Amino acid sequence: MLSEEEKHIPIYDKALTGVITKIECNKIVETKFGKTKKTDLHILAEQPYIIRSGRDSYFSKSLLLSLDLLTSEQLHQPLTIAVTPGDKKVVFCTIYNPITYQTIQINWDENSEIDLLSLEEKVSYKINQIQKSQITTQPELRGIIMAQTDTYLKQLGWNSEQGRQYLQQKYGKRSRRELDDRELVDFTMTIFEMLCTQENRFMMNNLAG
Repeated sequence: MLSEEEKHIPIYDKALTGVITKIECNKIVETKFGKTKKTDLHILAEQPYIIRSGRDSYFSKSLLLSLDLLTSEQLHQPLTIAVTPGDKKVVFCTIYNPITYQTIQINWDENSEIDLLSLEEKVSYKINQIQKSQITTQPELRGIIMAQTDTYLKQLGWNSEQGRQYLQQKYGKRSRRELDDRELVDFTMTIFEMLCTQENRFMMNNLAG
């Protein structure tokens, strides 16, 4: 992930939930072993993150194949990017809806021979064009996040007073408009996680019944 000083700080979680904001493919990165090519997926969660993988790795290829299957509508919603173990030291990427747990299914038999450069260009164009058309200024970004929070609060069943009480207790503020950018994203992701927990509990109760 990125710190406030723009330094990379490693994280060790096996899954990350957030909104995809950008992807950089075939990126040349200087390492202690020399120059190498990477795939960087930018995620906005409670703060900005970058998921970096080797360009030719199974993780990177499965990430790109999954992203290629996502619709524009799905790319506007929070998604969970998870590490899935394979044979020996191989790991794959799994993308799923954090509320329904519906995964993006990849048919490896149909993708045994991947035109990697073509796939990178296709996915990069789709993601970066969506973000370019939807988010152009900071006020617009805040507006999009506010609208998404409205949706989550409605699904969660909270009224205005419950929202104000939560803001006052956690941030010492009475309105979302008083939150700075980081607090607003943190509030949005917290509400989203509450919604996921509520939905998962509902699904488990139905299964148990």
